[in-house]
Amino acid sequence: MRFTALFPFLCAVAAFVLSLLCIFAGSKRGFLENADILTLNTSMFGEILLNSSSSSSFLSTIAGDIKGDVNGVINDVAKELNIHDFYSAYILDYCEGYYTPTAVSNKTEHPSKNVTNCSNHTALFHFDPTAILQSELRTGINLSELHWPSEIKDAVTAIEVASKAMFVCYCIGAAFAGLAFLGAIFGLLSGSRLSSFLNFFLDLVAFLALGIASAISTAIATKVVNAVHKFGTDIGITAYKGKVFMGMTWAATALMLLASLAWIFECCLGRKKQTSYMKEGKTGRR
Repeated sequence: MRFTALFPFLCAVAAFVLSLLCIFAGSKRGFLENADILTLNTSMFGEILLNSSSSSSFLSTIAGDIKGDVNGVINDVAKELNIHDFYSAYILDYCEGYYTPTAVSNKTEHPSKNVTNCSNHTALFHFDPTAILQSELRTGINLSELHWPSEIKDAVTAIEVASKAMFVCYCIGAAFAGLAFLGAIFGLLSGSRLSSFLNFFLDLVAFLALGIASAISTAIATKVVNAVHKFGTDIGITAYKGKVFMGMTWAATALMLLASLAWIFECCLGRKKQTSYMKEGKTGRR
């Protein structure tokens, strides 16, 4: 048994688990809800009614009828519009909900997510906040009446192909990470250089797939968040990248890189031992 092969085995197991968690995060309420790729915060979306006029008689009625403090007005407008406080994007779906106890942080209270619903799991899922919000808005209201920036829709549309490629890469990465830890078991029990080369190949493919997937997910989150910050601030929406998800996906990538390097070391170690045995054999024959 090669105990030196235990390290790449543990790396492969950890990477396999992390990659699966990345894929299935947010697949149901209560399961890794904080491991989102990005979150769109629409809790302040109603603020536009306080700062500008609207051609919609329905919106004008809301703005004129709702009384109270600023936060209360915003929350009431959001409820009248039938939209949620946040929309979190994951690999397979998105989840929506409200901030509790309040959407606005103050000295005594800090908002936390309360997920109320998640969409159905979909392979090659593409998060489209424009379509989601439009589908949830009260009948008779259009996003264009709320000055929803077309630039946000354009940014999301531009990454649709990348979103699908990301899903494929995560599946390949997770599959090869699984094969890698199974191959590492064989490598633990076998001292052959062939097993080391095989494991190196499996780990390398897993590393490349997870690395590409991680890079794509980071680029997607960055592009959408930047677009929202640039064009959505005026209408009261913000967005932020999921730190937990980013930590998980890049950790899985790093682990597969370490496993690959470890198997290279095993190959070199095996060759060194083989050369040593050959020299000892020649010396013995003399």
